[in-house]
Amino acid sequence: MTNPIIQCPKKLIEVGLPLNKINFASGREKNIRHGHPSTLHLWWARRPLAAARAIIFSQLVNDPSWKWEIENTGEIPPAHFKASWAKSRKRLFAIIEDLVEWENTNRSDVIERARAEIKKSWLETCELNASHPEAETLFRPDHPPAFHDPFAGGGALPLEAQRLGLRSFASDLNPVAVVINKSMIEIPSRFSGRAPINPEARDEKGLAPRQWRRAQGLADDVRYYGKWVRDEAERRIGALYPKVLVTDELAGQQPSLRHMVGEKLTVIAWLWARTVKSPNPAFRHIDVPLASSFVLSTKEGKEAYVEPIVQGDTYTFETRLGKPTTLAKSGTKSAERGADFRCLVSDTPIEANYIRSEAKAGRMGARLMAIIADGPKGRVYVSPQKSDEEAAACASPAWKPEVEFFQKALGFRVGNYGFNKWSDLFTPRQLTVLSTLSELVNEVRVKVLKEYGDTAEPGASLAEGGNGARAYADAISVYLAFLVSQVANHSASVCGWNSTNTQMRSVFSRQALSMVWDYAESNPFSDSSGSYNNLYERQIKGFEALGDPLEGTVVQQDAQRQEISRNKVVSTDPPYYDNIGYADLSDFFYVWLRKNLRPVYPELFGGIAVPKAEELVATPHRHGGRRQAEAFFMDGMTSAMKRISSLAHPALPVSIYYAFKQSESDAEDGTTSTGWDTFLEAVIRAGFSINGTWPIRTEKEGRTRGNSSNALASSIVLVCRRRAESAPSISRRSFLRELNAVLPDALDGITRGTGDEVSPVAPVDLSQAIIGPGMAIFSKYASVLEADGSPMTVKTALGLINRFLAEDDFDPDTQFCLRWFEQYGWADGAFGEANTLAMSKGTAVNGVQAAGVIEASAGRVRLLRWSEYPSGWSPKSDTRMPVWEVLHHLIRLFKERGEIGAGGLIALVASKADSARQLAYRLYTLCERAGWADDARAYNEIITSWGAIEDGAARATPLYQPRLFDA
Repeated sequence: MTNPIIQCPKKLIEVGLPLNKINFASGREKNIRHGHPSTLHLWWARRPLAAARAIIFSQLVNDPSWKWEIENTGEIPPAHFKASWAKSRKRLFAIIEDLVEWENTNRSDVIERARAEIKKSWLETCELNASHPEAETLFRPDHPPAFHDPFAGGGALPLEAQRLGLRSFASDLNPVAVVINKSMIEIPSRFSGRAPINPEARDEKGLAPRQWRRAQGLADDVRYYGKWVRDEAERRIGALYPKVLVTDELAGQQPSLRHMVGEKLTVIAWLWARTVKSPNPAFRHIDVPLASSFVLSTKEGKEAYVEPIVQGDTYTFETRLGKPTTLAKSGTKSAERGADFRCLVSDTPIEANYIRSEAKAGRMGARLMAIIADGPKGRVYVSPQKSDEEAAACASPAWKPEVEFFQKALGFRVGNYGFNKWSDLFTPRQLTVLSTLSELVNEVRVKVLKEYGDTAEPGASLAEGGNGARAYADAISVYLAFLVSQVANHSASVCGWNSTNTQMRSVFSRQALSMVWDYAESNPFSDSSGSYNNLYERQIKGFEALGDPLEGTVVQQDAQRQEISRNKVVSTDPPYYDNIGYADLSDFFYVWLRKNLRPVYPELFGGIAVPKAEELVATPHRHGGRRQAEAFFMDGMTSAMKRISSLAHPALPVSIYYAFKQSESDAEDGTTSTGWDTFLEAVIRAGFSINGTWPIRTEKEGRTRGNSSNALASSIVLVCRRRAESAPSISRRSFLRELNAVLPDALDGITRGTGDEVSPVAPVDLSQAIIGPGMAIFSKYASVLEADGSPMTVKTALGLINRFLAEDDFDPDTQFCLRWFEQYGWADGAFGEANTLAMSKGTAVNGVQAAGVIEASAGRVRLLRWSEYPSGWSPKSDTRMPVWEVLHHLIRLFKERGEIGAGGLIALVASKADSARQLAYRLYTLCERAGWADDARAYNEIITSWGAIEDGAARATPLYQPRLFDA
């Protein structure tokens, strides 16, 4: 007897999402720090909890149309059915909209409503498959599937699955990611509801009188012992961080200090400039500063800067209040980028190669430029004191991480300047405070055991699954070890000073290890940004989102070999090609965590560094070149996807986040596009069909990287199901017929959404969203065959799907511009959104930029107006000429030289003339609807003058005279 096929109800995520609300909440969350679990420990490119919660919920909840889809396959539902489904979806969308609100993160009524909906859908699925031979294993009504993320990273997805009522499993190859996940879903659940054991929480009878919910008790103990660590560290080494004496002279410079003469101010940071010997032989004995800026504050009314005072062959630094001078803004740099400076004393150029050679020879030093203290009315800027330099010089660390790092890792920029070991990134004073905090973390473990009250039977360790005294002491030390990590992130000599908001920049204010010339050394015993207190208070608030009593399990495992996904619901966020080198970056933390947590997790921290050989990141220098790195990544990712496809619960879809940048590069066989279509090919080869593609705003705009480069702001969430092994092949014609039958309803659902919004999906997102139902058709077949019998590529399929949006006469670059213009007009938008749109159109932002129709810089993208197009442009020498470019050059010439000038261009680009006219019609209609009168007028003029322009083409002197020997 043949086993019956598993019945798989269609899920909400395969039909529609309230995308705007999810994206708004996700963007808002990126600016929230207090109470967010990300404050426990830094991880790169974390998914917003709001997005993770919405995706997992919609992945588990049945779409209202599921019964019709199963019982009436291929039939068109009546209109009243569609209306009923839309009403039901609106109710489900309302649940999601409540779920994604940050204020509702721990609201029991909101969470319970979502859990009830998940349970209802699961019972429907179980009932539908009750007669299946494996029902006892796969479809137990009292045993909903557990959740697994095989690339767990920062832990947002496993945490939100746990919050939604699932037993949560997380795995990652990286031990730093593993312990972060343990701190979020495993440790808090093990000690959920436990009362604290610290003396302050107990009454005179030794009892904790109040009721402690979720992770409140654990948080209170971390608070108590964290404060003890801080106070004890200050007692031992506080003298290394002297305060500033308010003198008459200082009070004269800063009137707000007049009543404080004789008192002392707490220093927030010491600002240092790196130095090298002057390359001028006459001044070779001078250590000259390498300062990218002397500006301390640009806040209006509170401006301050450092003024270098040169006297003969010496110099000093003095702080000044007031608007920074030109010299202050540029420092001693002679170029905006790179490592080119000038000698402050002799004005001799200091080239980058000279600085590198001096640094590698051990001759790079540092000079104190300014002291920033905390005053009664804000920041106080103090000129360097000799006593402060002496205090820093007398530090002697008991231990330092003398582990070498990979010089050519992705995003590493410090190897050229004499930094070879992790210890090289810290000053002696910074190493002293970090090693002291590490000693105290180990002392706390003993202290907790003593105060637990059960030292006779300490029980199993945390790693062994214990939940007694020994395990609890281990748990406290995990969070305190995280504090050492966080202090390290704000206490290294590659931390900058932000003059805009007058506070520290952390090491990882971007996803790289960058060189910093004038660095800020924070005071860990102050209360400002980067201090122990500041980080400690934020960490305690991070516990508010933790402590669900549902069991969580985290293990270290390679995604290509794991077995954990078996019969589980899977949502995952795999590495992003070559965007982030997680393993190399996380070694920065690993060396400190290993120092503190090797006794707690001996297997996790048994190695010297994080495993890298198997990490699915395309690092060219690790794999012998870019092509080899790309092949390594795609082969490994295909293998990992096959693993998930074969193991995940067969009745539930898998969701996969994709967020690496689409780009184009010149290859031997022409321009190639790396990224989106290649990744889709890998997913499909792994045995998945793709039923949805949703663009989710997952990155914070305005971060350091985004301010100066084109950083991603979006992820694409792929919704996948296991493709049937018996899936047939179809012809191109049949594929097109099915697209035309399915996509109208899909587009209607996407644009109508909740039923009362005209367009819940933004225009720039529409092209990506419609790919989902289109790819569902393409990927459910073993192959789509072209007329010559060859299988259709994903890239070709994407082009055919885009044709449905009435853009079939336009090239991919023009399709991108048209959709971008519809959303933004001539205004700019985030690079991440542009990247998402370009992927859906089969192009890349750098390719569209090469065409000369957009500007892409500083993390923003905008279309160029026709008035910005170059007058010297020639179509004969233009190797990439989209219709969009032709039309707007046409408008420019029409405005400059009338019909004859425009006609001269038409004569040269005759093959694109009809498409340019069609595009003008489209843009006129769009501008008229949007109320953009001036733009509409320009397109209307071209349309109404088209006949005269064509006549002008016949009469015009050629716009570009051919040379004698032109072919």
